[in-house]
Amino acid sequence: MHLSRLVISLLMLISLCLGSCDSNRNPNIVFILVDDLGWKDLGCYGSEFYETPNLDKLARQAVRFTNAYAASPVCSPTRAAIMTGKHPVRVNITDWIPGMPIARARGPKLIPPEDIHNMPLEEFTIAEAFREKGYKTFYAGKWHLGETAGFWPEFQGFDINRGGVDWGAPRRSDGANGYYSPYNNPRLENGPDGEYLTDRLTDESVQFIESAGDDPFFLYLAFYTVHTPIMGCDRYDAYFEQKSHALPDSGKIITVAERETLTRINQSHPKYAAMVRSLDANVGRLLEKLEDAGLADNTIIVFTSDNGGLTSGGGPTAVVPLRAGKGWCYEGGIRVPLLIRYPGMPHAGETCDVPAISMDYYPTLLELAGMDPDPDQHRDGHSLVPYLEDPGGKAERTLLWHYPHYHGSTWRPGSAIRDGNWKLIEFYEDDTVELYDLKTDLEERVDQADKFPEKAAALRTRLHEELDKMGARYPVKR
Repeated sequence: MHLSRLVISLLMLISLCLGSCDSNRNPNIVFILVDDLGWKDLGCYGSEFYETPNLDKLARQAVRFTNAYAASPVCSPTRAAIMTGKHPVRVNITDWIPGMPIARARGPKLIPPEDIHNMPLEEFTIAEAFREKGYKTFYAGKWHLGETAGFWPEFQGFDINRGGVDWGAPRRSDGANGYYSPYNNPRLENGPDGEYLTDRLTDESVQFIESAGDDPFFLYLAFYTVHTPIMGCDRYDAYFEQKSHALPDSGKIITVAERETLTRINQSHPKYAAMVRSLDANVGRLLEKLEDAGLADNTIIVFTSDNGGLTSGGGPTAVVPLRAGKGWCYEGGIRVPLLIRYPGMPHAGETCDVPAISMDYYPTLLELAGMDPDPDQHRDGHSLVPYLEDPGGKAERTLLWHYPHYHGSTWRPGSAIRDGNWKLIEFYEDDTVELYDLKTDLEERVDQADKFPEKAAALRTRLHEELDKMGARYPVKR
């Protein structure tokens, strides 16, 4: 018999009292967002090449979601959804900022809709919600939600901003992108030559924890890694070079055709593996700091990604059995890892198959922190607390994705809907749909639109009804 929410709340309070009697009883929040991390990039999600001992340990202490999704197959819309609790369509950020110029698309037949490039200040962000309740708020890493400085983290509810600017990837003064200092980031001082950005962002987060005192804090660590450029980490490069060469195929890249491109289906890239290992080591450092400071039993931790892994067009990773990757509305582009650990949780180490999506984190964290919901703000999110209480339970949800833009992965404008185990994808250029049963066809290889035309038509109608309710904008013919 599963525990009720009341009992869960009492357990949380008891845990907080026993674990940190001298600290504020309001739980701290640590939200870790990784850029472009694929669904199968962690050992606990099935990777056999990458090594993630610290995240695998966290998974044993958390509930691990197997059907978690990003709100979009690209970064900025998902980041907006996390911050606002609203679907990207409702915020009108539906592409990465500023998006790919249409001139770079291959034979485009449509003109994509224009979206905005600054998340509106009128949104009451998740950071503002916690700051209003007395939390110290801290941001480190990739922001990518404002082209101008007046829309960066310090104007969206964060007391401190370390590295959050308009960039989608780290840069250097010579114009190249890079993970080694000097960073020349207007919100992050350069470190010593050779300092690795993933290390530095963790250092900043650790220093913030040390400075927080007795006040509860909301720490949002948005690593730039594992976004391109694929620059390994000196500590791990040689090890993974040897490991890659020791594979049966000697690290050879294996691909399959995906419409106009190729999708990688094997994990063997040594520098990408080194980036993942560095990510894991730094998450371990952060968790160790919480333990050493006596805060681990008083801290809620969320770990996830902003979209699927970069698998297409020469991408460095693979997420098989999922199809495609970043930029696509197939499962490989939108399904992501999700780990949630919180004080007093009764189901550590269990998995949950209930679908979850980026907008859900706002109401979930409010509920776990004992705060009142704000349904007018996080109107498209559902609290995941019932599923954390009962990971083995079942729930039918309808989820939508709207990506009416061209993308460098060769994705062409379209949208998707998942209702139960049925998934429909619509492509706007040729006015076609594809229908998949994810229960029997996770790989999305058997299109059943012709076999079940009534189901396809019903889902297509539902997709547009829901998008229209949110004010969706569509591409038009050139």
